Amino acid sequence: MSEETKNQETEVNQEEMDQFVSLKKGDTVKGSIVKLEDNQAYVSIGYKYDGVIPIRELSSVHLDNASDAVQVGQEVECKVVSIDDEKEKLVLSKRAIDSENAWEELEKHFEAQDVLEVTVADVVKGGLVADVGVRGFIPASMVERHFVEDFSDYKGRTLRVKVKEIDRENNKVILSAKEVLEEEFESNKQKVMSELQEGQELEGTVQRLTQFGAFVDVGGVDGLVHVSEMAWNHVEKPADVVSEGDKVKVKVLKVDPEKGKISLSIKAAQPGPWDSAAEKFNTGDVVTGEVKRLVTFGAFVELAPGVEGLVHISQISHKHIGTPQEVLKEGQEVQVKILDINTAEKRVSLSIKETEEAPAAAPRQERPAKSSSNHKDELKDNPNVSLSNQGLSITLGERFGDKLSKFK
Repeated sequence: MSEETKNQETEVNQEEMDQFVSLKKGDTVKGSIVKLEDNQAYVSIGYKYDGVIPIRELSSVHLDNASDAVQVGQEVECKVVSIDDEKEKLVLSKRAIDSENAWEELEKHFEAQDVLEVTVADVVKGGLVADVGVRGFIPASMVERHFVEDFSDYKGRTLRVKVKEIDRENNKVILSAKEVLEEEFESNKQKVMSELQEGQELEGTVQRLTQFGAFVDVGGVDGLVHVSEMAWNHVEKPADVVSEGDKVKVKVLKVDPEKGKISLSIKAAQPGPWDSAAEKFNTGDVVTGEVKRLVTFGAFVELAPGVEGLVHISQISHKHIGTPQEVLKEGQEVQVKILDINTAEKRVSLSIKETEEAPAAAPRQERPAKSSSNHKDELKDNPNVSLSNQGLSITLGERFGDKLSKFK
């Protein structure tokens, strides 16, 4: 080896020694991940031995394994936490550099209120944790638009969030995915509502049930089907007709963009009971029905779900009744005769008494004939009795003889 070559090697070694000597705690270095263990990662930074990043220094959030944060071959920037050349121990922190860089970015996101994507690193009491260079917390109430009871399957999910609160001094960052979802929902809602038309029929998905109806998703927007619009027959509660997740056909009754409300109907999207009533029932038919309501002037009897007819009080019984309640009760099954049916006006006239045989009339009692002597006695006792009506022949002389003699 020539003298010149020896001098060059000496200069290189001296430069490396200078680098080694100048490396100190707090320095920022760049390197590549060369090896992973469960609880640490090895980094080559061009030093005489590799540095180590303990799992707690890999991320600002809890990790189960080092591989959850970095991969072999990945370039990383770290800060020197401690260095001991005698023991060849160099401890580095990726978390420290990430945190320093993160605060500036988070400040920008907070001021702009723009959207960023984060990955859920952990599920903790009260919400979710994401690594945004620092520990970002998403409260349970800010995860979804609706209530979520169990977040166990959210770990590893990617969420779109906004920075709601930032406090660098206390190392506090609050994120909200709900606000992003709300804004997207409102934007989509206005678009969908502008396209909906009253009378339009479409398919939707039942989202939620309440005591007064069901909320149905129609293109990303919920519309209300009131309990009175769920079926043609009477419905006690929505759960009797539909369940969450059901696909249903609905008709748009009303759209109110200002209030953000959509009124829907399930029954209006189905053939009504009166549509088939004309084919099913005819004048003169005797059918079985159920007494649904009693009123002062009669009884409403249901012939089929949604088809009711009126039995006027005069058509309830052959005998005179003061009120329908005297012979009928709600829920009672009765035989009725159809007197008239008008499907266009949704009106049916019914009779109960015409399905029953009229009672036989009581025989008349004849008066005994009266004798002529009796007639005379009656005339004597009652001078107002008409003579002609009594069938008697009486002369004027017999009746007024005593008075006529005075004129002779």
